[in-house]
Amino acid sequence: MNITKITNWIKQYAIDNNRDALIVGISGGIDSSVVSTLCAKTGMKVYVVSMPINQISSQHDLSLAHGNWLINKFSNVVHKTIDLSGVYEKFNNLMKNEFDSEHSFANSKSRLRMVALHQISGSKSGLVVGTGNKVEDFGVGFFTKYGDGGVDISPIADLMKTEVWEMGKELEILQEIINATPTDGLWDDGRTDYDQLKGLTYEELEEAMENSESKNIKKYNEIRKTNLHKMKPIPVFKKVDKK
Repeated sequence: MNITKITNWIKQYAIDNNRDALIVGISGGIDSSVVSTLCAKTGMKVYVVSMPINQISSQHDLSLAHGNWLINKFSNVVHKTIDLSGVYEKFNNLMKNEFDSEHSFANSKSRLRMVALHQISGSKSGLVVGTGNKVEDFGVGFFTKYGDGGVDISPIADLMKTEVWEMGKELEILQEIINATPTDGLWDDGRTDYDQLKGLTYEELEEAMENSESKNIKKYNEIRKTNLHKMKPIPVFKKVDKK
């Protein structure tokens, strides 16, 4: 995996667009850990942000551990922890009586985090760097529209999840992060990606994504169909030209 090519691509995009900093939300998962490390290797100013929202402690601990690992390795990295639990609770209280939806509230957590990242980015002339991989972003659409999908640049969106894990090993990411069960961290019950993706592992999703004869193709297509609207451009009404 050519780490240097991706790192140079990130840096050149920032230079071409007159941006001074890179902003990454870190969750303690492999994707955000790899992306934040790639950003750190650019030598640019990097703000990595842990944003707990009533977070399960084991997930937040991994985020903090990775943030500490980064600042010990790279002098250009600043690690911030911004607890959004209070903001989310106020939002939840405003909406739950009339507009209660567990799934929508989970997505709202992701969107609140993205609002925070763009606030930091705007104040630092930065770019919000996405952490989605190819399976999530272009396979099954496993991301929050205008949440973790609302980024300026997406450096690993052409890499399969298994490739991200391999890159994590090459970058010597903390072993406990490499070994951690993938989760989006948006649910109070701690449900995993496996739980949400019809009991399919990322290896099985990748195989189905590349093989239309896969035994898992039906489940894969069911997930993809539900989320396809996220992966398409916003529909725009086209007025009929007068002749």
